[in-house]
Amino acid sequence: MADPWLTLVGLNEEGLDGLAPVARRAIDQAQVIVGGPRHLALAQAGDRGRPWPVPFDTAPVLALRGQRVVVLASGDPFWFGAGGSLAAHLAPHEWCCHAQPSTFSLVAARLGWRLEATDCLGLHASPLQQLLPRLAPGGQCIVLLRDGSAVAELAGWLTQEGWGASTLWVMESVGGPRERCRTLRAHEAEAVLAADPAQAPVAVALRAAGGPALPQVPGRADDWYAHDGQITKAPARALTLAALAPRRGERLWDIGGGSGSVAVEWCLAGGLATSVEQHAARVDNIRSNAARFGLQQALQVVHGLAPDALQGLAAPQAVFVGGGFDAALFAALRALMPTGCRLVVNAVTLETEALLVQLQADHGGQLLRLELSSAEPLGRMRSWKAARPLVQWSWQP
Repeated sequence: MADPWLTLVGLNEEGLDGLAPVARRAIDQAQVIVGGPRHLALAQAGDRGRPWPVPFDTAPVLALRGQRVVVLASGDPFWFGAGGSLAAHLAPHEWCCHAQPSTFSLVAARLGWRLEATDCLGLHASPLQQLLPRLAPGGQCIVLLRDGSAVAELAGWLTQEGWGASTLWVMESVGGPRERCRTLRAHEAEAVLAADPAQAPVAVALRAAGGPALPQVPGRADDWYAHDGQITKAPARALTLAALAPRRGERLWDIGGGSGSVAVEWCLAGGLATSVEQHAARVDNIRSNAARFGLQQALQVVHGLAPDALQGLAAPQAVFVGGGFDAALFAALRALMPTGCRLVVNAVTLETEALLVQLQADHGGQLLRLELSSAEPLGRMRSWKAARPLVQWSWQP
């Protein structure tokens, strides 16, 4: 095997003293050392050091191909580190890696937590809201944050979401001579940190308490979402998601997005989504709902009208039409949907229902009529209040 030109070295807070001899030799022999300013100082890189560009970009490292290069990262370069970003552009013989225990492992070892029972997230440049689906009473999380001010932001967000009783372990410079750990309640952390801010590098372990956990199955209550009344109601949404059958990594086209609730729940199941909506106020609601759950990277919002707005979009594995379906849109979708793509259409008008009945007769698929009623006050008693019947057609070409 050829001698690799790139070596990835995991470097923790004890610096060079914590490295295995083979990793020390790679640093000693490197012509160029790339890393964050803190890592370059710990490795005593001197004139050989080059800091990562801001925003992060692998191109400067890839341009050094042919030289002997070391890239420094915290702990394990392949757990929320630069390793995966670089390896995606390299052949296996071009690189090697000398990893150390990750920050997650070090924090878990300090607290005596089972790492396999702990959610671990790198939130250096990702929304704090990504934590929301993972919060449950007694649940444990370890998060890596960009700097000390982000710790106060995390505590404030937890308190705002009703998780102010959660216990936080604010851990600075874990594994090094400057290591410090403070135990705080989320609702008191902002005041404490204002007087004595946390210093980077910082991680926060938390044990969640007090808040409303997000249900883990589709059909979440409507009040989780911003909407103007144009929303697929929770029971119908659960049946719609069941028909769409989300799978991790697959993409949904959500046409006539409304509030985006179907797209949000698809993404919470591990997928990607593109929500197409023609009304500007509803586009804002969809974006707001994506942000509520930290799904900005998973849920793309397109302000426009189908089918024109569908041109150029990444191909879907499933399509949901919640409003505005007609024969012309079906014809356009048939031309755009790849083989095996799943189509689910919901209708509440007689005209669209008639079209779905005809399409099912012509093309097959499953046709359902859903009639739901809820108990509502009627004077001093209660009675059933019926929702509009919903007809659903599921089809796969």
